[in-house]
Amino acid sequence: MKPLTGAIESGVHRFAVRVYFEDTDFSGVVYHANYLRYMERARSDLLRVAGIDQREAHASGTGVYAIRDLSIDYLSPARLEDDLLIETRVTALGAATVSMVQAISRDGRLLTDATIRAAFLTPDGRPRRQPADWMAGFRRLMIQP
Repeated sequence: MKPLTGAIESGVHRFAVRVYFEDTDFSGVVYHANYLRYMERARSDLLRVAGIDQREAHASGTGVYAIRDLSIDYLSPARLEDDLLIETRVTALGAATVSMVQAISRDGRLLTDATIRAAFLTPDGRPRRQPADWMAGFRRLMIQP
């Protein structure tokens, strides 16, 4: 059995998660930091589905992504046993950065949305130009104005 994976359709990466007991606080509501975990899983899956091998890039010393900045808006709570959908869209691309918007919904109702900018860094933490083939992949996913 293999873990579930997301899919990219029309430039949008969609990734499903279920809320488990460990994700919630004592009242059965998802703890605020866990939304960030859900979004991180979705971004990591987007990279994998897009053919970006983060493990190889790290092992070879090519570089790693790190979150540069993030803004999140909590609109409505998710609860124990909810099935959630995380949608990720690439919105901007720089030489060493990629910006995305992410939305978490339940049954079509928006619960949380966020804007994220990730920087591509050398192993010692300095910004580095992203590999050209990775940038080409992101360009294919970008929202067109």
